[in-house]
Amino acid sequence: MSIKAKIEAIIYAAEEPITREQVLALVANEARRHLTQQQGESMVEDVPSAPPCPANSTEEPATTGTEPSEIPAEAESSSSEAGAITLPEHVEEPAGESSPTQSVAPAPSHAISDAEVKSAVLAVLEELIADYNHPDHGIEIRQIAGGYRMATKPEQHEVVRVYAKSLKPPIRLSLPALETLAVIAYKQPITAPEISDIRGVDSGGVLGTLLDRKLITTSGRKQVIGRPILYKTTKDFLLRFGLKDLEELPSMEEVEKLAAESLGADLFAAAAPEPAGTPAVAPETPEALPPTDEPATEAMSQSEAQPTDTSSSEEQTGNDVRNSEVGS
Repeated sequence: MSIKAKIEAIIYAAEEPITREQVLALVANEARRHLTQQQGESMVEDVPSAPPCPANSTEEPATTGTEPSEIPAEAESSSSEAGAITLPEHVEEPAGESSPTQSVAPAPSHAISDAEVKSAVLAVLEELIADYNHPDHGIEIRQIAGGYRMATKPEQHEVVRVYAKSLKPPIRLSLPALETLAVIAYKQPITAPEISDIRGVDSGGVLGTLLDRKLITTSGRKQVIGRPILYKTTKDFLLRFGLKDLEELPSMEEVEKLAAESLGADLFAAAAPEPAGTPAVAPETPEALPPTDEPATEAMSQSEAQPTDTSSSEEQTGNDVRNSEVGS
């Protein structure tokens, strides 16, 4: 994938405007490899080609006008002796000289700097913006809040508004509705009593909600006593959950595995022991206070604060004496 295609995908997928710094951080490595590859290709093209190797001369020496038959015998013997001399098969070349077919090593390449990478990425970004400004595109890359974001062009707002009005509102399902829908998706066609038996609660109200949302529909009646209605999922169910068909639903083994992993992670997090390096902290205990004479002092103060009522005791004694006298 080219750098241009990656930047386009990043801007399209971003929910909020993405800045130049974010784009550069995401594609810097790819841009550096691309520049290094281009540098290597250009260096290979700059290497001069080797000159063609001269062809070996195969011309025979010019012959004299003397006929072969006229050559004397002594000359023939001398020529035969000369022909017996053999030349060495390999002749060493002088030192310092290279073969004309030897390739020239390319000069070492310099490291790609961060400034070069940034310049290349920004150039690709500007090229992408210019491409989307073409009249053939209904979308443009607009600078918003210091970043870049894809948006429809103003001349296309009317058709987009008409389309948006035809869209269905997003569906929000409660947990009981999701449970019921999952049971129907995996057990369809299925009756309401069977759904209630699986969930353990009455599902009549939830079925009505799913029917209103057009996520399920009726599929005839089951041929048993009472002939209960059968339910199955609809095409809207596949559209809402992004499924090609019911075969793309995760299998029960996969669901159980995911549930076990989730439950195991929760249990592990709850029962995870403290790290070995964590020192044990002793429970805080109140420090022992030095002994004081406060209790005795408080008792003395309380006794002093409660004066003895001597008058009332004397009156009571006088009353007892009078009563005894009257009785006698």
